[in-house]
Amino acid sequence: MIEAAKIDVATLREAYRAKKLALFDTLRFARAPTRSVHAVLRQLSALADETLCTLWREAGFGDSLTLAAVGGFGRGELFPYSDVDVLLLLPPEGHESEIDPARIEAFIGHCWDAGLEIGSSVRTVEECLAEAEKDVTVQTSLLEARLIVGDKKLFTAFRRRFTRAIDPQAFFVAKSQEMRHRHQKFDNTPYALEPNCKESPGGLRDLQTILWMTKAAGYGGRWDDLAKNGLATPFEAQQIKRNEALLSLIRARLHVIANRREDRLVFDLQTAVAASFGYEGESQRKSSEALMRRYYWAAKAVSQLNQILLLNIAERLQPIDEQHTPINERFYERAGLIEIASDDLYEREPHAVLETFLLYQKTIGVQGLSARTLRALYNARHVMDSKFRNDPVNHDTFMRILMQPYGITHAFRLMNQTSVLGRYLRVFRSIVGQMQHDLFHVYTVDQHILMVLRNVRRFFIAEHAHEYPFCSQLAAGWDKPWILYVAALFHDIAKGRGGDHSTLGARDVQRFCKQHGIAREDSRLIEFLVAEHLVMSQVAQKQDLSDPEVIGAFAKRVGNERYLTALYLLTVADIRGTSPRVWNAWKGKLLEDLYRYTLRALGGRMPDPDAEVESRKREALVQLALHAQRFEAHKALWDTLDVGYFMRHDATEIAWHAKQLSRFVPPSNVPVDPKAPPVVRAHLSPVGEGLQVVVYTPDQPDLFARICGYFDQASFSILDAKVHTASNGYALDTFQVVTTFVPDHYRDLISMVESGLAQTLTEAGALPPPSMGRVSRRVRSFPIKPRISLLPDDKAQRWLLNISASDRAGLLYSVARVLARHHLNLQLAKVTTLGERVEDTFLISGPELQGQKTQLAIETELMEALAS
Repeated sequence: MIEAAKIDVATLREAYRAKKLALFDTLRFARAPTRSVHAVLRQLSALADETLCTLWREAGFGDSLTLAAVGGFGRGELFPYSDVDVLLLLPPEGHESEIDPARIEAFIGHCWDAGLEIGSSVRTVEECLAEAEKDVTVQTSLLEARLIVGDKKLFTAFRRRFTRAIDPQAFFVAKSQEMRHRHQKFDNTPYALEPNCKESPGGLRDLQTILWMTKAAGYGGRWDDLAKNGLATPFEAQQIKRNEALLSLIRARLHVIANRREDRLVFDLQTAVAASFGYEGESQRKSSEALMRRYYWAAKAVSQLNQILLLNIAERLQPIDEQHTPINERFYERAGLIEIASDDLYEREPHAVLETFLLYQKTIGVQGLSARTLRALYNARHVMDSKFRNDPVNHDTFMRILMQPYGITHAFRLMNQTSVLGRYLRVFRSIVGQMQHDLFHVYTVDQHILMVLRNVRRFFIAEHAHEYPFCSQLAAGWDKPWILYVAALFHDIAKGRGGDHSTLGARDVQRFCKQHGIAREDSRLIEFLVAEHLVMSQVAQKQDLSDPEVIGAFAKRVGNERYLTALYLLTVADIRGTSPRVWNAWKGKLLEDLYRYTLRALGGRMPDPDAEVESRKREALVQLALHAQRFEAHKALWDTLDVGYFMRHDATEIAWHAKQLSRFVPPSNVPVDPKAPPVVRAHLSPVGEGLQVVVYTPDQPDLFARICGYFDQASFSILDAKVHTASNGYALDTFQVVTTFVPDHYRDLISMVESGLAQTLTEAGALPPPSMGRVSRRVRSFPIKPRISLLPDDKAQRWLLNISASDRAGLLYSVARVLARHHLNLQLAKVTTLGERVEDTFLISGPELQGQKTQLAIETELMEALAS
């Protein structure tokens, strides 16, 4: 008998698998209409039901107990690799004597053997009610219960008692809180790089939560039921069903393509899922970006409708008795929300659309918009047409929103969430939900723009002055903050159109300024900011700021102090708005240094190297005096260093070097000893995180490579390197490094670097091979083609090497090995990590750079190093 059952289960498994795979094939079909996905999911559920019924009969249970589908399976739809959750409902105590636990255990085992990913619970009705009372998750799962086979009377009794026991108001509060926590886990945005199409805000779970709430309250468990009960309009129900079908199809295809339960649109799978929708070969935009844009628009619509329905359910369950406080003849405030006086307000008076957000900013105590207002905005999108966009009254209202002293960030985010911003600014609509697969930005273009707007805004808010004091100081003296807000809105608005987005964006903002009556002087500044918004970061991070010609050229480009200040504030806000990982204190220092140097040049004081050197020396001597240094202890060191050293280091660094290194400088009449022990000193960086490390040792051709090799092996990242060769044949190299390794005390880290690096430089031998660290999943999915630029300066004495590549462990060391192999002298290195892309700049010199053949060999080897 047992052997026969095994054979039956094996046969059943093959039949179930074959039918399931056939249904999977229908989900893979690129041209399958979105609406048909629910039919396939119902067939998968029915197939599981059929298999369970066969196993139930085989087990001989009959009507002695009940088998019910619960959770997602209870809805009668089953995603390809989702669990088959079931409840074995036992008779009441005193009636279960004929139920053999071993038979139940064998049944569950046979379910697994038949290929069902079973999730099971075995309870009586009393136990179900007790567990549901303790745990809202169990309560939610049982809310979806559906009879599969067994005792119908027992299941009916369970449903009746469960429905009576549930408290709709308490359930609503618990699920609302659960939703908020889930949204926080996903950073409260549907625009994640790799969103979870089930759990992320705007995902399927949000829609399921609404139906759980309405089902618990007796308002129905389908979208049409909500429309009949007045919780949703027929149009809203239609929109929800359309977007739910798309999200369901994406999730189902994710399962099938990954061949496992996978609800995240991870980079590895985005292209394959996009291909299943027929996005292959699209121009202008990668197929994955087209898919993600469609996903984000669906998730945004779900978020909008979800908010409307949540407010409606809350009011239905617990009607608001708060008094209506009139704001004007069109709006009133109710329970901290702005509510329209009539449902057809926006249809009759389109000017009221933008007025809503102006009142949201100006009305004290208002926290948001009511369900009635949100619904009216959602249904009035058609009134926001070209006539609406060209209306002078709307132009005036929009500018007033920009010029309000409070609530600008919140107002613009709300305008984007309700689709008003994209309908008023047509060019903004084209970048809503547009992904940027450049390993640099972590937000969609619209979210990045709003983040930059928020960053600029915070410079003008006293409560945030501690974050970026210098920016807040400059902002305090700025007369028209709205100029920077407009520039922030338009700086990336032309992304994805092809061509230079800075140039195209400048044309867009020129039209905006003309249309909105902005004075020509202000308009020119805004156009400049949009056109040049990338320049300041490029100069600061890639060029030698100690070079007067660099500062002079940049000063000429910005023209005056007002333009410089505006560009500086926008640049800081822009870099901070790309990714939490991109900004660091070192980049902040480079930008601030460039600002100060340029400001001096604009004042008619071009950098005078001799005067600047003397100024820094005097300041350094003041700092040395505080450490009781012996008289002229610094002189032996300073006499060996040229103007370039003093121009590239500030007074604090110069003083630290003198304090640490002066006693190790050999007398001027003593030839350099190549075997002299290296001196390595480190301390906590005075600029942000990490360490500042100085190396003083007899120079050698591969010194930079050996230092990079140590930092590579010790898992340090180099942010900046300044390399100098003193006149006595010694190298004085300074590094700014960071690491994820955190010892118990920072002194342990300093000691490790000082002893470890000194030992590495003392040991002779060939350079070790670079560590071949694994690249990240993002880099594998969206690799960057390495780029190299090697160009001479005006006198062809020094060369500027720029490299761009995907970041990985050992990359900088690999480049340094090539430079060492060709005996190239490194004078300056600027290492810029942008997300998971590196943009590194090296100032190099050497005789091998003078020949075209050797230049080509160097570039070839560098390209091989970047690609390996």
